Amino acid sequence: MSDATATERKPSFEVDRWRADFPILDREVHGKPLIYLDNAATAQRPEAVIRATDEFYRRHNANIHRGVHTLSEEATEAFEQARDTMRAFIGAVSRREVIFTRGATEGVNLVAQAYARPRLKPGDEIVITHLEHHSNIVPWQLVCEQTGARLKVAPINRRGEVIIEAYEKLLGPQVKMVGMIHVSNALGTINPVREMIAAAHAQDIPVLVDGAQATPHMKVDVADLDCDFYCVAGHKMFGPTGIGVLYGRESLLDAMPPWHGGGEMIKHVTFEETIYNDLPGKFEAGTPNIAGAIGLGAAARYMEAVGIREIADHEAALLAYATERLEAMDGVEIIGTAAHKASVISLQVAGAHPHDIGTILDHAGIAIRTGHHCAMPVMQFFEIPGTARLSMAFYNTFEEIDRFVAALEKARQLLTA
Repeated sequence: MSDATATERKPSFEVDRWRADFPILDREVHGKPLIYLDNAATAQRPEAVIRATDEFYRRHNANIHRGVHTLSEEATEAFEQARDTMRAFIGAVSRREVIFTRGATEGVNLVAQAYARPRLKPGDEIVITHLEHHSNIVPWQLVCEQTGARLKVAPINRRGEVIIEAYEKLLGPQVKMVGMIHVSNALGTINPVREMIAAAHAQDIPVLVDGAQATPHMKVDVADLDCDFYCVAGHKMFGPTGIGVLYGRESLLDAMPPWHGGGEMIKHVTFEETIYNDLPGKFEAGTPNIAGAIGLGAAARYMEAVGIREIADHEAALLAYATERLEAMDGVEIIGTAAHKASVISLQVAGAHPHDIGTILDHAGIAIRTGHHCAMPVMQFFEIPGTARLSMAFYNTFEEIDRFVAALEKARQLLTA
């Protein structure tokens, strides 16, 4: 390990400038300055997002698409502007391809039930990978139970990477759907999704990508990826909870039946029949999370103001530095050493339970995540019950990594003495 300190390795990225936008980073926990390293679970919110949602409730709160009064028209305009922002943010061709959901999980479930279920029959197959979050496993298991289809899993290696040759061998005439995570929340692995999508498309197999962990860290362009569906989680990318986006090819969404029924998703209703609304309304039944959508749009604009390439570069430097420090520690093993990773590190400390590590670090003011991270099959592959996970965002600093490493060493000595 290099003897360079965090101060000597100060990046050109103006991290202090952006940290000032996040009020929660000024607070203390147990009398210590907060170090927030649980960003893969949920990121913090900048003032721009807080103001956007606050202003909606203070000045424009009304239901959308239905009223002719001023507040309703203002709320509708703000909501639809957020859709336009997200269309551009993820590179969708048309705003009709941008469906607001409760989050990435709902997006996967919507596709499983409205796209896959009507098309599947006994003997058909769905392919996913061993890296998946539960939200990209369970919805496919449910649709397999409902249709008689079978779930196939592409294996991973000890570095935590999908074995591409094995994945490609699973693709065949029985496969009617592929689902894959873009970035692993448990290990940080970045899948080669463009190549994996191309392999599936070569056999006319549609692909859904779970992008919950990708949009906070990198530029995502769904047209460039050529995916058929892409799921976004707002709270991972500095937006509100309870909001997300499902991108879908317009031709596919047009052909899909609605998943939820109710207001907004209809054009005309009688007791004899219902005529469904055009996209995107067909998939947005009921009163949506209006403030959440507006806040998500504000989060996307904020990330663009910071600079998505700048975010990626700073987080890559943090990842490299934290990895270097942790690899030099006695008794610490990093789980997941893929060649291409986002700023997530899962680790184990010999002789110490992850939950105990997390509790001790919390008393030092450091927030990390411990457990299986809603990715139990990943933990089963490595034959461990769970890990301690630090997940970094662009507002984290090298100094915070130094404090984390020092606190982890104290925890290791305490727990393994």
